[in-house]
Amino acid sequence: MKIFYIYTALATVGGADRVLIQKANWLADHGYDVTIVTESQANKPITFPLSEHTRHIDLGVDFDKEYGHILPVRALIYYQLMRSYRKKLKQFIMDEKPDVVITTLGRDLSILISLKDTSIKIGETHTTQYHLRNFHLMEQRGGLYKWMARYFRWRHISLASKLKALVVLTPQDAEDWKDVTNTFVIPNALSFYPTESAELENKQAIMVGRYNDAKGYDYLIPAWEKVHQRYPDWTLHVYGSGELYNDVVRWIQEHHLDGSMILHEPTEHIMEKYLESSVCVLSSRYEGFSLVILEGMACGVPFVSFDCPYGPRNIIHNGEDGILVDYLNSDDLADNICRLIKDPVLRKKMGAAAKKNVKRYSQDEVMKKWTGLFDSFR
Repeated sequence: MKIFYIYTALATVGGADRVLIQKANWLADHGYDVTIVTESQANKPITFPLSEHTRHIDLGVDFDKEYGHILPVRALIYYQLMRSYRKKLKQFIMDEKPDVVITTLGRDLSILISLKDTSIKIGETHTTQYHLRNFHLMEQRGGLYKWMARYFRWRHISLASKLKALVVLTPQDAEDWKDVTNTFVIPNALSFYPTESAELENKQAIMVGRYNDAKGYDYLIPAWEKVHQRYPDWTLHVYGSGELYNDVVRWIQEHHLDGSMILHEPTEHIMEKYLESSVCVLSSRYEGFSLVILEGMACGVPFVSFDCPYGPRNIIHNGEDGILVDYLNSDDLADNICRLIKDPVLRKKMGAAAKKNVKRYSQDEVMKKWTGLFDSFR
């Protein structure tokens, strides 16, 4: 079976890139003919290793050219880039004749839906329906932006309804999409599962996530301030990058957390950082599923997380292998971090349970669901 993944660029040390490459590599190594087709890789290095059996093709459409211009000019440049992308992607698919084409519901969606070829079009979404393509951020600006965002979201969902199938990460996502198209729940798989576990003795916690609105740093920082007041010898190490970096730095300074909350660049060696930690923290407003939770649990580190839409509640067994706290409640987040700090027996018990329970997301188990879906179309 010949499978195409359509994507923007494999250029960020993030969950979506890691998950896509991981799936493509597994399929390619198990006899599938797999190609990842990107639009604008340019000369940016691929952040995670590709299998020797996985092919990567870049179409050379640089959408970064649209940025740095006033809105009318930007719109014109975007139109020209999309016209080039549409032509190149259509031609490549018509020439190559894949059996299955998988989209992550990006700008390629409208192109794929319009194609008159024999390939089966499958979508996979890594976030909730409401948060697709960050339309919610445009909507929050109000006025004309609000109505534009609602139109774009409606149009995107309408396009998705024409897919043969849509793969979502949680049962709650499936419920949101049930009246749109055929949905299948397939979670993310473990990126790694080390033989060793964190000792959970170091006086440090870890948070992994981009500096953006979704990750809730405006809730995390007040929570850590309360933790710092009770346990000043503990530190929180944060690994990420993003548009809110300067804001996060300023908030840390305003809450007098310099030296207690330490920011790091994203790292390709995140497993080692989990193994050095004793508590994982997640303060997200929403999650698609949260590869971060899988990774931390695989290292035997318990999580304290907001019970946000939708991922954490599907992975964490509250009170057994981690703790779910009231949504966007910084005080509750702080209290339960402190609960694990002051009770090493409890955190080690939860850490051991986390490492055991997360095995249900092994790569082989998850990919059986994908191959089962592909086989159903034969």
